[in-house]
Amino acid sequence: MLKIVGYPDRYSVAPGENIAFNVSLEEGTHFDARLVRVIHGDCNPEGPGLKFRHIPSAADGRYPGKPQRIDAGSHMVVENFPALASDSFTFFAMIWPTLLKRQDQTLVAQWDARRSSGFRIEVTDGGQLAVLLGDGSGKIASLKSGKAMLERQWYAVAVSIEPKSGEVALDQRPIQPYAQIADRAHRSGKLAVLPKALDAPLMMAGCPEPDGTIGRHFDGKIDSPLILAGLHEAGRQDAYLRPVIDPSLLGAIIARWDFARDIRGTRTVDIGPSGHHGRLVHLPARGMKGWNWTGEEHSWLRKPEHYGAIHFHSDDIYDAGWETSVEFTVPEDIKSGPYALHVRSGETDREATREQYLAFFVRPPRSRQARANRPKILVLASTASYLAYANHGEHITARGAERQMARLLTFGHTDLYMYDHPELGGSLYDCHADGSGVCYSSRLRPNLNYAPQYHSWLGGHGSGLYQYNADTHLYDWLDHHGVDYDVITDEDLHEDGYELLRDYRVVVTGTHPEYHSTPMWDAMKAWIDRGGRLMYMGGNGWYWRIAFHDELPGVIEVRRAEDGIRTWVAEPGEYYHSFTGEYGGLWRRIGRAPNVICGVGFIAQGFDVSSYYRRAPDADNPRAAFIFEGVPDDIIGNFGLIGGAASGIELDCITTNLGSPPNMLRLASSENHNSMMMLVNEEFTIVPPNLGGDQNERVRADLSFGETPSGGALFATSSIAWCGSLSHNNYDNNVSKITWNVLRRFANPEPFPSAF
Repeated sequence: MLKIVGYPDRYSVAPGENIAFNVSLEEGTHFDARLVRVIHGDCNPEGPGLKFRHIPSAADGRYPGKPQRIDAGSHMVVENFPALASDSFTFFAMIWPTLLKRQDQTLVAQWDARRSSGFRIEVTDGGQLAVLLGDGSGKIASLKSGKAMLERQWYAVAVSIEPKSGEVALDQRPIQPYAQIADRAHRSGKLAVLPKALDAPLMMAGCPEPDGTIGRHFDGKIDSPLILAGLHEAGRQDAYLRPVIDPSLLGAIIARWDFARDIRGTRTVDIGPSGHHGRLVHLPARGMKGWNWTGEEHSWLRKPEHYGAIHFHSDDIYDAGWETSVEFTVPEDIKSGPYALHVRSGETDREATREQYLAFFVRPPRSRQARANRPKILVLASTASYLAYANHGEHITARGAERQMARLLTFGHTDLYMYDHPELGGSLYDCHADGSGVCYSSRLRPNLNYAPQYHSWLGGHGSGLYQYNADTHLYDWLDHHGVDYDVITDEDLHEDGYELLRDYRVVVTGTHPEYHSTPMWDAMKAWIDRGGRLMYMGGNGWYWRIAFHDELPGVIEVRRAEDGIRTWVAEPGEYYHSFTGEYGGLWRRIGRAPNVICGVGFIAQGFDVSSYYRRAPDADNPRAAFIFEGVPDDIIGNFGLIGGAASGIELDCITTNLGSPPNMLRLASSENHNSMMMLVNEEFTIVPPNLGGDQNERVRADLSFGETPSGGALFATSSIAWCGSLSHNNYDNNVSKITWNVLRRFANPEPFPSAF
């Protein structure tokens, strides 16, 4: 089990800027820290081994530590709300519960947890609407509806409270009644407790706990919540749901939140007369279809009144909010590249890991003037993809993972820690506890698989590396060859756009640059069109469209719409990003297949063993002579740390119909894949019998090259496993030689010819 975990406050920092690290100690009182440059994060004894270069800095030293916890769960807070229990009031809402096995789920509350004072309106006991009153003396009384609601069905709920007498009334009404289903309920009674009027925030989907945390979260959607002064029959709710409300009803409104407004933000808008606007905590899902969604419109931008629901989850997390443990200024003269704060609290043994590498990148200076005389080679760190896979726990919680991997999976300390700490939040491949897909992922929390030494269940036989740690194979190779390069992150590219790329001659990607926002995509395409030379060193790149948040740093959104390799599927009508209003899903579905950027596109995946490439006729084209200089081999990459060869995990191929330029040369293609390397589902319309690489000739990685009209060029390895072969035989092998030949020529300022 991990005994020390943490996270930086950013993944990218410029020389001379501050960076802070938030660390939690599971045991002990102190830890040691030092700054290191990350060279190679693979522990595999068949490879070069772990390599970290200590960079003396102000970070070096011993620091006090303590356990730091995460209070997960999304909810809404309304500060300075009037003390409701000073007089009678009624709460109306439309709700769509999704996890009724959980007890005591708060819909709305004004509650003092330490004194058990105030009121809570909640869903409890398998789905019953309930109200609970406390008078602050320790006395609590409650009333339940007596009948359970169904999961994922809309209900109109109404609760009225007369605090001076203890009289309460509950009403739960299914919007879609079913024969033989008894879920309609109405109860009223007089409770022997009179709630205190509290000067406390009003909370929705969460409630204060005695220890100061927020608990009793609601899992599900809430739409059109309304609080009225006085006691009102449940039937009155319908009048308030109409587009135009009778003026005679307006005077009773204390608060009426319209969740269809300001969907891109974190504020909830009270359209009532008092403006009791709310604040959303831990990013519940917005842009969610509401109780009145008809299917006539699928974009919340075009019919917002149908998207008045917010989906709250008890395990939502945006910002862990830990105290800073280490903060320092990155040296002005530090080289751009991959770095980490190495934190250690004792000796690691079989029972516990007491060290972590908290990874980040040093980018080039922010001002273009200060970036004069920089290296011409730029590595694009796939931090959006690292975020998408953050704390990827699907192998722990989902069935069938070992079938998919074709092998037994072993769990390490990190996996066990993820299992024991679901409050860390999942990846964009995981589901919430209520079964809905995780569509937001934040870097303001420990990201346990964004680290050297981490072994991934998706990493194949051998080293078992994926994402960040697999990319250290590339960093090691660049270091071995003494290549001077800069690094930027996906977030840097999203924020700075083309201007950040314009002065670089070569951009080198990591092994799996899968997730891109529209500004990232546009910037890269503009740079390529203006003569950039792209070395795409992986597989399944430019696949999913994402959105960054306008206001909150370090969080991305994905909507698993329509098609693609998905572990969960977005609900119909919920394909549009709440952060931007853009249509989500595959870039391919909006006419921007990966082939348009890098010349190749996703074709197959398999996570057990890798295979080799065989030289293709285009390798003898004079245009490709520089690539095969000193490489006469027919078989390429029949060795490697990832699955044992250079073509594996996820593969791309040339497909002109999807946008691969017609001048792309197929230099080599992989072959002899087994039945576990399968065609991806967006590549067929009916289900063919020959999906596996042992039967389907389309299951292959195309090593590809092509010039662009403006003197630039594209080179694609088309395999996630390629970089795992770079270090074989002390870096003297045909994968390494081909890569070096390309990098050397791409760095040469001489334009590539664009015409015969």
